[in-house]
Amino acid sequence: MTGETRWGVIETRLGKFAACVNGDWKLVRFHLHARDAAKAERSAERDDKAIAHVRKQIEEYCAGRRREFDLELAADGTPFQHEVWEALIEIPFGTTTSYGALAKRIGHPNGARAVGLANGANPIGLIVPCHRVIGSNGSLTGYGGGLPLKRALLKHEADVAGYRLDLFD
Repeated sequence: MTGETRWGVIETRLGKFAACVNGDWKLVRFHLHARDAAKAERSAERDDKAIAHVRKQIEEYCAGRRREFDLELAADGTPFQHEVWEALIEIPFGTTTSYGALAKRIGHPNGARAVGLANGANPIGLIVPCHRVIGSNGSLTGYGGGLPLKRALLKHEADVAGYRLDLFD
């Protein structure tokens, strides 16, 4: 498959997603709504078999059997965005943090807004768990997949981890 970008659909109880992998099978994008993939991946060929390794891990996550993803990632972004995305991966399954706390954790204590922008630019949502970032007051904040999906993902993780989910809308 070297050199060609492929994408495919992943249907789960939490939503209908789509993944896009490069010629080295590395995940470059994860669409939180499969309908967006056909428009975004115009130069890629649809090939559901090419994303089988991604599908397997997403299905395990949705079934409550996976808490961390083990996929090679190749998302395009700035060094700062990659720094934020790496910090997102470190947020434990079933927990949340705020933009401000994440900014402090990566050494930018006044960078909550920049962290929010990098979070919003994350092309690999769910795998790079930007849904685990909420407002400092516990409120749900914007999410590329929409707030109902964000709430569903957080509830799923809290249920699997045995935590109580307390969020404000």
